[in-house]
Amino acid sequence: MIWIDLAKLGASLIAIIGVAWLAGRMGLGGDLRIRDADHAKVLANEAIYGFEATEVALDRAGVGALLKDAQGNQMLLRRHGAAWVGRLLDPAMETRLDQGFLTISTGEPGAEKVTLNLGEAAQIWAAGMRRLVRA
Repeated sequence: MIWIDLAKLGASLIAIIGVAWLAGRMGLGGDLRIRDADHAKVLANEAIYGFEATEVALDRAGVGALLKDAQGNQMLLRRHGAAWVGRLLDPAMETRLDQGFLTISTGEPGAEKVTLNLGEAAQIWAAGMRRLVRA
């Protein structure tokens, strides 16, 4: 009886290791990060077709970005599960600046607040968002 239980345990462990190996080979479950400004621009265009960013501020950990186009539209690019979503920012959003961190709430139901570590660029983007809210 104990041998049967040990065989089941061994088979289960082999199956788990096999699934993990297969997922790794398929590129599933990777750590999604924005690599650089060009990568952020591609992701933004995929999120909202035709959005061509002229300015980009990347989160230092690569988990989000703020982008601006030539018309002054600003987009928040963030992870949502295993995908990237982009949201054009408007007066319904709330922002909070804390040194180099900018926290943004888009006001969408179910959407969490996003805190981006933008370093010195946080103040510049926060000021731009205040102008957006007043417009």
